[in-house]
Amino acid sequence: MSEVATPNEADLKASEVAWDLSSLLDGASDPRELLDRADAKAAELVQWRGRIGDADSGELAQLMNGLAEIQELVSRAGHFGMLRYTENTQVVENAAMMQQVEERATGIGSQLVFIDLEFAAIDDARAVDLLSDERLAFCRHHLENTRRNRPYMLEEGQEQVLIETSVTGASSWVRLFSELTSMIQVELPDGDETRTASLEEGLSLLQAPVREQRAQAAKAVTAGLAEDVKTRAFIYNTLLLDKSVHDRLRSFPSWISSRNLSNEASDESVEALVSAVVARYDIPQRWYRLKAQAMGVDRLADYDRMASMIDSEQRIGWTEATSVVRDAYASFSPELASIVGRFIDEEWIDAPLRPGKQPGAFCAYSVPSDHPYVLLNWTGRSRDVLTLAHELGHGVHGYLAREQGIFHQSTPLTLAETASVFGETVTNNRLLEMLEDPAERFALLASTVDDAIATVFRQVAMNRFEHSCHVERRDVGELAVERFGELWMKSQTDMMGDSVELTDDYAIWWSYIPHFMATPGYVYAYAYGQLLALSVYARYEQQGPDFVPAYLELLRAGGSMSPEDLGAIVDCDLADPGFWDAGLDIIDAQLEQAETAARLAGRIS
Repeated sequence: MSEVATPNEADLKASEVAWDLSSLLDGASDPRELLDRADAKAAELVQWRGRIGDADSGELAQLMNGLAEIQELVSRAGHFGMLRYTENTQVVENAAMMQQVEERATGIGSQLVFIDLEFAAIDDARAVDLLSDERLAFCRHHLENTRRNRPYMLEEGQEQVLIETSVTGASSWVRLFSELTSMIQVELPDGDETRTASLEEGLSLLQAPVREQRAQAAKAVTAGLAEDVKTRAFIYNTLLLDKSVHDRLRSFPSWISSRNLSNEASDESVEALVSAVVARYDIPQRWYRLKAQAMGVDRLADYDRMASMIDSEQRIGWTEATSVVRDAYASFSPELASIVGRFIDEEWIDAPLRPGKQPGAFCAYSVPSDHPYVLLNWTGRSRDVLTLAHELGHGVHGYLAREQGIFHQSTPLTLAETASVFGETVTNNRLLEMLEDPAERFALLASTVDDAIATVFRQVAMNRFEHSCHVERRDVGELAVERFGELWMKSQTDMMGDSVELTDDYAIWWSYIPHFMATPGYVYAYAYGQLLALSVYARYEQQGPDFVPAYLELLRAGGSMSPEDLGAIVDCDLADPGFWDAGLDIIDAQLEQAETAARLAGRIS
């Protein structure tokens, strides 16, 4: 790693690292101009109503190219509005613009819903013949997936009603939840006084090496969450009911079926994944007992789970962090390192903490004709380096998949974490190679196991919480705050057993997690992606540089194939029932590695 200058305060806070969204507007002065163009194009495509069943392959390709043009315009406008809103959810103009863009985009989509319905109605033999034409290769997998949705489609008028009312339905509640959580403030100790901080900063202190600091941060977070938890519980109840209504109207057999369908995964395969992870809950319990021993306590408290094993944590500046990540990606692939460099150097990242900024981190692919964008909330902690590497993994995936076009750039959620976890693992292992001190090696290995457990076991435990909430909302009715807390505590206790003491305060900690609200059923995809990525990385360790071309081919393929076909590119058989067990064995081996390192560091006997 190259030498970097001592960070100043601006560098520690990444205060000057802001994205430039102007390229999304494609020369327009306002996103609504893009929607004007999309409206005009949609008016042309409406002339196809009633004709799709008789169209030949060339005509269908013409229609789909027109639809791709509309989707590019709508997505540009939508991403501009959404990304501007996330910068500060409290700016009225940002919220109003995002809402207007969403309403207009919904209206355009409503006009064109007939395209999917008419194509889905074509008989199977003719559809196969049409899709064999190479002129439709750019949208073939998308159209195949459209036909998979055929059993759950409604009549056009019904579909239009659901689309039009979605703006005042689920999306509005999700927006309210986002605004409420971005307003949560926590009062953190600051010498003899306290200071007001964001929820994000309070949560980040749960990684602090000093136990008292973690305990104080946990109490502050609980107090912040408690202030408006009844409102957030009402939002969740409403969204649970909204989904149950949609699932009933579409005749989905379970609450998770629609998510599985969009993920191109069968209900049975997802159940196999969840069951395999639940059956290995001994792994997190073993780790938490080991971690307690290394920390010199009888048992971890809930606020100890993510504690850093570094005795005193030094803050990391943006310059040093980006140098580490660039170096890690370069050790694997100069091409990927070059793309990572563009994110860092060309204002594709928004990093600093700000009042009103959306919590968390994400990568938005935007559109194939532009580039992805990364949002962070930089606190200068060591874990932020791995978060940066993770989100840039998403970024290089989206960047390389641009050649697939608007229909195939994005993968199903089940593969969406592959490149991000892989990039994080490359960075983590690169850091490990640089460390000789046993204590430092144990600290980094501990972080690796913490992340694997958070991504696989915790996400499946959250899936079990979601399952309980959706089922009970449908069978019993509205859930009280206390009942949400009971279901949350059960899901967490099942995973941690008696290895962690869950305080009463922890019962409301479900109430800030956005995935439950915005993307029900999403969380198991993290476990799927982590186990797949670990298996992919194991192939890299076995094959060395010869593996790189296949991996880049996987990233470039985007979502143009089924998950099974994408996995086959890197020699992963996702249809093998034992596949998940193999990934879990890798985590088990990581735990054993950490245990050995803890002994060498004198942290355990």
